[in-house]
Amino acid sequence: MTFAPRIIAGQWRGRKLQAPAGLETRPTSARARQAVFDILLHAPWAGAEFMQSAHVLDVFAGTGAYGLEALSRGAAHASFIENGREALAAIRANIAACRAAAVSRIIAADATSPPRGTAHDLVFLDPPYGENLVPKSLTALGRTGWLAPGALIVAEFGPGEDFTPPELLAERRHGKARLMFWRNET
Repeated sequence: MTFAPRIIAGQWRGRKLQAPAGLETRPTSARARQAVFDILLHAPWAGAEFMQSAHVLDVFAGTGAYGLEALSRGAAHASFIENGREALAAIRANIAACRAAAVSRIIAADATSPPRGTAHDLVFLDPPYGENLVPKSLTALGRTGWLAPGALIVAEFGPGEDFTPPELLAERRHGKARLMFWRNET
């Protein structure tokens, strides 16, 4: 059975998202995603105004839930980086269902070797667990222009993954997931 996430809040609240069948994509739980957006809404280093103007990058996008949730809550634009064929189909269907094509861009690429991009100020990274993909993808995304100076980074780590961001703004645990928030150094 495939877990089907929903948009939690905003203009598309309650909209069910398509998810690819199988185990290749692991959507973040609604509870963890809610915690992320609650932190972003109430933190002194983010807030509602930040969300309203944000250009969001959803890396290892899976269903596109992070980017679509941000758009639902008023973000200006979202880009989705994903390389799984079934996940890309789900993202396309979810963007179409939300009628968000005008404020969305899909990049079919490996996040550890992406094409050149434009700077984004809110970046979600939700990679497969256990492969040390956050540091690898951040290096590649920075090198190819996807990260704005001072961009807010939100990453999900699995059990046993060790990572120390430059300056941790917040950290939460939800089940096996560890969520970390920090600013891009450059």
